[in-house]
Amino acid sequence: MREEILRHLIYSMGKDAGHASVYDWRMALSFAIRDRIVEPWFAATKQTWEQGHKRVYYLSMEFLIGRMLEDAAINLGMRAACREAIESLGQDWRAVVEDEPDAALGNGGLGRLAACYMESMATLGCPGYGYGIRYEHGLFRQRFEGGQQVETPEDWLKQRHPWEFERPEAAYEIGFKGGVETRNGKTVWVPAETVIAEAFDMPVIGWQGKWANTLRLWSAKPTTLFDLARFNHGDYTAAAEPETLARTLSRVLYPDDTTYQGKELRLKQEYFLTGAALHDIIRRHLAGGFKLADLAKHVAIQMNDTHPAIAGPELVRILTDLYDMPFDDAIATAIECLGYTNHTLLPEALERWATYLMGSVLPRHMQIIEQIDAWHLRTNPSRPHYVGIVKHHEVRMGELAFVTAHKVNGVSALHTELVKQNLFPELHKLHPDRIVNETNGVTPRRWLRMANPALSHLISDTIGEGWEADLDRLRELELSIEDKGFRDAFAAAKRVNKEALSNWIGQTQGVKIDPDALFDVQIKRIHEYKRQLLNVLQTIAQWHEIRNDPTADWQPRVKIFGGKAAPGYQAAKEIIRLINDVAAVVNNDPYVDGRLKIIYPPNYNVSMAERLIPASDLSEQISTAGKEASGTGNMKFALNGALTIGTLDGANVEIREQVGPENFFLFGLTAQEVMKHREDPEHARHAILESQTLQDVLQMIAEGRFSPDEPTRYHGLVHNMWHSDYFLVASDFEAYRESQAEVDKTFAEPDKWWRMAAMNTARMGFFSSDRAIRGYMTDIWGTESAL
Repeated sequence: MREEILRHLIYSMGKDAGHASVYDWRMALSFAIRDRIVEPWFAATKQTWEQGHKRVYYLSMEFLIGRMLEDAAINLGMRAACREAIESLGQDWRAVVEDEPDAALGNGGLGRLAACYMESMATLGCPGYGYGIRYEHGLFRQRFEGGQQVETPEDWLKQRHPWEFERPEAAYEIGFKGGVETRNGKTVWVPAETVIAEAFDMPVIGWQGKWANTLRLWSAKPTTLFDLARFNHGDYTAAAEPETLARTLSRVLYPDDTTYQGKELRLKQEYFLTGAALHDIIRRHLAGGFKLADLAKHVAIQMNDTHPAIAGPELVRILTDLYDMPFDDAIATAIECLGYTNHTLLPEALERWATYLMGSVLPRHMQIIEQIDAWHLRTNPSRPHYVGIVKHHEVRMGELAFVTAHKVNGVSALHTELVKQNLFPELHKLHPDRIVNETNGVTPRRWLRMANPALSHLISDTIGEGWEADLDRLRELELSIEDKGFRDAFAAAKRVNKEALSNWIGQTQGVKIDPDALFDVQIKRIHEYKRQLLNVLQTIAQWHEIRNDPTADWQPRVKIFGGKAAPGYQAAKEIIRLINDVAAVVNNDPYVDGRLKIIYPPNYNVSMAERLIPASDLSEQISTAGKEASGTGNMKFALNGALTIGTLDGANVEIREQVGPENFFLFGLTAQEVMKHREDPEHARHAILESQTLQDVLQMIAEGRFSPDEPTRYHGLVHNMWHSDYFLVASDFEAYRESQAEVDKTFAEPDKWWRMAAMNTARMGFFSSDRAIRGYMTDIWGTESAL
């Protein structure tokens, strides 16, 4: 390995050891590891072709893959060798590994789930491709100015990306706008704008390097580099328009869509991804010598949320317009191939596009969508008049995905039932066998073996090797949990992670925290339904209580937040500012010093999660019941021995069933109770009047205790709490406070706490992404392992 690193340092990086930077060493190491991936990658592709295995194609706008170097080394069983080699060359292993930027290809749970699923598909030998966009700047880099979120471009691609292979031969022309004509009796779409989708391939290696799949990311290139005639006439801006259009498409994940231009760009991005993927899929299918009529025998396409929902109309368009397949056969083929994963119960998150926008950007697809809608009504005459894909001058992408898929899956047991009852009740009645449940999972290779070496070593020492690919074996830990020596070792592993996090926070945030304090963590996208507001209101209440009685025996606590708000989401941005304003007051208050700290590191990403999750004592999963589809952060925390404080929402329900109610801090209204509360327009006022503590907290915010430079800053937020409070923060506040008091009481009994924490780890085997992918393979894709 050492020789290969040195070879790449010289011949790939053009450096000698005496003049190489950390970047040079990291790239040389990455190339040396990548070399070991290429052979199993080629072998897997060859076997898939030769044996005619059915392939799975996973379409997702996000793939939050994080750093690749250490993850690949672990899956190849080479981390120890790589570390030894790089250290023998005089380099610091952690400095080299952490030099790698996070690939900015996702936002949160949706994209991280896609990354876990790609890794599990490779581990299980499920032949597959992931299709996404190679975003130049991804979501955005977050920083705080005066407590406020400021978005700046991510620059992960300013350096060479060592894990990808450019494939200029895999390129497709993707069109937009224009018109639809009839030529020789055939319907022809004539786009007014075109770009080239060029492929960049990343191998995804499974556990023990037995199989590798491909993540193919599309980059937009101009059809014509630039207009030379315009350039020569001095109109330089106009000359570069083709390149500008192309680069804009693959530049930013989720452009701000509060403007028409933003909406148009987002719809173009979704079609760019989906159109390129489907052309690639059809090309590969035909190259295998198969008939289009047999497409579903060889191809399974999974739509990860509604972003790729244009796949149904696009596949029908390709089959009818380009290959002359009759419409009814084309829609039947599309449905057999397509599956749709629903990730949200929030109506605003189920995409809807104005028919004018759809008809303008994708005129032929608008026609086909109306055709699909009419076909569905014709074949299901009992469909209610208010149900459909095109309604009120809008294209409903959730309904489109449902109608064009043979299976629709929710991502937790509760969520799937709510999809049936609340989201698509009429379509479920028409197609009662279509909706299935596939509870989410996370890969134990990254989220335990790599992120938490201290706990991983304890597990292997206790139950032996091999649990990484058979997570149900964690149950064997239960035999040791009654042994005080094991519980002490479990606590010691947690302490290692807490010390490392304390050091990192001290270095990066300039705040000293005590590793013996209770580390209370809420990391996720900032959204009103996830209720970071509930957390910060309770934190203010705790601060106020400590100030009023500073000599009491308070449990020291460190509150850690992480997450970004969408650029146009003003309410979420206001919550971020409030957290930072409260932190500024609490962290500098001598009355509470050592008892309460609030930490909010900017630019939360996968690498930060890998630091925070293993060090957490308490996992905040406090969404309004009935709003969170599943969650995967909740699984990572519990797997790493953090106890959950949470509502009966998403996968919390199943986690509580698995770990036992006695090892979970439950509070709050149920999904049914939430709906009943909302029937009372005064629910917020009633809840606040019943809680003097909440009244005091809101009064402190309203009078500017945390914003003395602008006392009226949060008047709108406080007014909303009293008069609207759609996500029932006030109604759950007292129950949350009581549950937090129970947390403090339990943490003060270390033996009890570590028994509960170890039991969480031991009972989380169900939540492996391997189990989830096996479910998809059996229930949705109809495919088998090639291993």
